[in-house]
Amino acid sequence: MQLNLHEARTRLSELVEAARRGEDIVIARSGTPMARLVPVGEAPRRGIRLGLMKGEITIADDFDAPLPADVLAAFEGIDAP
Repeated sequence: MQLNLHEARTRLSELVEAARRGEDIVIARSGTPMARLVPVGEAPRRGIRLGLMKGEITIADDFDAPLPADVLAAFEGIDAP
């Protein structure tokens, strides 16, 4: 069910109960969907997909090596030694 914001304000109690029962409630402004009313604890979950970029990202061996003095100074906003 989709309804405009004004109507949703006047029917809020009814809409909350409908959402609790599992009905899909979309609230729109001037016909453009803006929000979805869902029961607490049943928000859609996005699964974590491990390894999605496997082989496409590399990390240099010296990734965690100390920064050169001039680069460190630039980050700290001081003049390089």
